[in-house]
Amino acid sequence: MFVAADPGRLRLRTSARAVLGVGLAVTVSHLAAGTLGAAVAGGLAALLALFTVTGPTVREQALTTALLPVVGFPVLALATALHGTPWARDTAFLVVVFAGVYARRWGPRGQALGIFAFMTFFMTQFLHAVPAELPALYTAMTAALAASSLVRFGLWCIERRTPPPAVPAPPTARGLARPTTRQAFQNTFACALALGIGQFVSDERWYWAVGTAWWIFVNTASRGETLVRGFRRVVGTLAGIAVGLLVAIPLHGAAAPTLVLVALCVFGIFYTAAPSYSWMMFFVTVMAGLLYGLLGVLHPGLLALRLEQTLVGAGCSALALTLVLPVTTHEATDAWIRRALLAVRRCTAESARRLGGEESADPAPYVAELELLLGRVRASLAPLLHPLSPLRARKERARQIMVHLDDCARQARGLAAVAADPDASHDARLTAACQRVETALRALLPAAEAPLTTPEPGSAAPQHHPGAERALDHLHDLEKALAALTAPLLQGPRPPLAGA
Repeated sequence: MFVAADPGRLRLRTSARAVLGVGLAVTVSHLAAGTLGAAVAGGLAALLALFTVTGPTVREQALTTALLPVVGFPVLALATALHGTPWARDTAFLVVVFAGVYARRWGPRGQALGIFAFMTFFMTQFLHAVPAELPALYTAMTAALAASSLVRFGLWCIERRTPPPAVPAPPTARGLARPTTRQAFQNTFACALALGIGQFVSDERWYWAVGTAWWIFVNTASRGETLVRGFRRVVGTLAGIAVGLLVAIPLHGAAAPTLVLVALCVFGIFYTAAPSYSWMMFFVTVMAGLLYGLLGVLHPGLLALRLEQTLVGAGCSALALTLVLPVTTHEATDAWIRRALLAVRRCTAESARRLGGEESADPAPYVAELELLLGRVRASLAPLLHPLSPLRARKERARQIMVHLDDCARQARGLAAVAADPDASHDARLTAACQRVETALRALLPAAEAPLTTPEPGSAAPQHHPGAERALDHLHDLEKALAALTAPLLQGPRPPLAGA
């Protein structure tokens, strides 16, 4: 895990920045509010701001961060006011759940604001906050967000050097077919079940089950993805509890070593979030145990209860996925594969136009889009590729699909690199090769959009330019990779692109 690829050391720099930002936020919020609970609230607010706020530009990220209190503070006031009225508190919590998920339809900003609203309500239960504590909590969270923003947008603005790419938006849908609407109903149903069963298990720590049910649905698109995420959450929680028994409990809340370990956990959360959800949950669980130690309420039974509530939340999520507007792994995979193949088509056509002499043609954006789409295909196929998957035939087909799609991406990157060479010239053979690639793509996507046109051969271009030779090699290999996709995509009892 810790030797996973980290291009440009972006994960390392983001994780180190998070430790600095959260550390400064906790310090400032404790000085501003003067209570341990307020410092914990400030640290959580800073962590959420650094973790969930994304966007194509630094300006948009800064605006989203500035909007967090606008959403979070009213929710915090509502949660504290209803703390002593369980039925009203539970109803309000479920309304926040639905609204928080539904807000994802407005992209990264909606997702960040929705998560912050949910976690503000969750934090109120964690701290058992009451209205009298609101001024201290508001002061601490405001100071913490300001401190973390100073680090993120001022002292260490990684985004100015490496702007994060955005995953291409899926095709628009209406009503219950819209993913955010469907997930809002699914997640609310799961959280309602988790709330009821969680309170039966423990009327003090029931919110852990609700938190599990909520987070399992974040960044998933199908039943299989969500079930795998739930399994990984349970595994990470179980490992974190084991370490908590060995580390957090013997510390007895000692401030200095606990804060050092919390800083290490913050680093681990950010560093492992992208490559491994299980490892991220491990660090979240260890950090939660350490924080309970600081608050003076940690004991072995509490950690065991956390595992029970995690199992409740994961089980409720699985039930919701089965009963409420289910979307199968097959359906989600089909959509992402289609979009990835169309990105290959656009990249090839744009490269061909560039090689044909169109200086305005630029395949680079389509190569970046293809990489992001392949990431979504990989995530969608994760349930089938999981080591514990019993569907051996579908697992092998999924493996073949990923191998050949990765090969397509590799050839598309190479072709775009050749097209970017100002000395590369068009060759009549390139037109024929591009047309063969187009034919191979149309065979995989017979119901796709109208064929893309390829450029006419240049009349005065040399026939054997080195750039043209390299482009031909990439096109030939791309044609082979697309041909190899025919069997896993179009054959078998339930091919991913059946009915295309």
